[in-house]
Amino acid sequence: MWKKVLIVALALVILSAGTCLAAGKEDVYVNVDALQQKLLEINDFIHDNPETGNKEFKAANLLTRTLEQNGFKVETGVAGLETAFVATYVNKTGGPTIGFICEYDALDKLGHGCGHNIIASAGVGAGIALAKSLGDRPATIVVYGTPAEETTSGKLPMVAAGLFDRLDVALMTHPGDRTTVGAKSLALNLIDFIFEGKASHAAASPEKGISALDGVMMLFNGIEYLREHVRSDVRIHGIVTDGGAAANIVPERAAARFYVRSADRGYLDTVVERVHNIANGAAMITGTKVTIKQIKAYDNKVILESLSELLLENAKAAGARQILPPPQSTGSTDFGSVTFRVPGAELGIAFVPVGTPAHSQAYVQAGATPAGHEAVVVAAKTLAASGYDLITDPELLKKIKAEFAATKAPQN
Repeated sequence: MWKKVLIVALALVILSAGTCLAAGKEDVYVNVDALQQKLLEINDFIHDNPETGNKEFKAANLLTRTLEQNGFKVETGVAGLETAFVATYVNKTGGPTIGFICEYDALDKLGHGCGHNIIASAGVGAGIALAKSLGDRPATIVVYGTPAEETTSGKLPMVAAGLFDRLDVALMTHPGDRTTVGAKSLALNLIDFIFEGKASHAAASPEKGISALDGVMMLFNGIEYLREHVRSDVRIHGIVTDGGAAANIVPERAAARFYVRSADRGYLDTVVERVHNIANGAAMITGTKVTIKQIKAYDNKVILESLSELLLENAKAAGARQILPPPQSTGSTDFGSVTFRVPGAELGIAFVPVGTPAHSQAYVQAGATPAGHEAVVVAAKTLAASGYDLITDPELLKKIKAEFAATKAPQN
């Protein structure tokens, strides 16, 4: 008889624990709903006041003020970036540290054609809603303001400064034509090649000149030959940024800029080395001098299946629509460099019809529509609920960290 009583009592405890967990996550949704009007105001303000990279003063001020009003301690101007910030909410001591990433820069002459207004409002909403749902659970919530994703890539100096290293997990969203997880990104190096030669009259004394433009053209030719001997995931694309002063002067200066990309950082490093060798060879062949300047470098996103599954399940529960596999083609993002340092994942959230291209007027127009507003709310609920799961389920967090360690381990 006592065994039956014990079994019933144990079942009641388990049922009670499950009920409390569900209630706790329900608090997350309630808190996002309570914030909804404010989040949509933030979304629409940033959308209607587009600011390009490192000039997002209105957006940064609005976001940091909102976070401060909700109990976050805000540090601005981090990593030497005027419009970057780190906002921290500490609930007791110990526990996991969960980060939410915000972007808020617009595209020059287009506006918010990449939906960063949605990223910012959803990220802030997730951070505040989760902080209000913690109860007695020890945890730290950090909201990051990362400027200039489209240009100088604010996350890179923030990564270099170690600002993300304290996180157990980093989460963000990005709007698009589908709700999806596990979307890959390409590692990237952006490189300038500056060739120097010797000016001379191109008709009267060309033999006295050394054409810097010849060096640039040899660089392009060499890269064309390289394409046959690299993996299919490699992308190399460039332009001439300086072709000389006039057609009747042997150019004493010429320059090119190239993006070199690959699916993983390790392989990309070998390709970049080969591109550098081509540039040096082009200079040797043409008698010019070349200066190679790396402008920036991203890592590819480290994809964690367990973390992606968590985001997707919470997106379904939050009412996400247009749930589809990630697109096959991809670009690059400085969030990849964050996921190289700590476990992280990005939720793609639908707000435009399938097939709509990014960096387009269609994205701009949709950013402050009901579809854009829905994306803000669903993404905020998904991110906050996922953060709640990570805080309340130590085994889940342990599993994600183990997968991250295994993924980052050197491959034999």
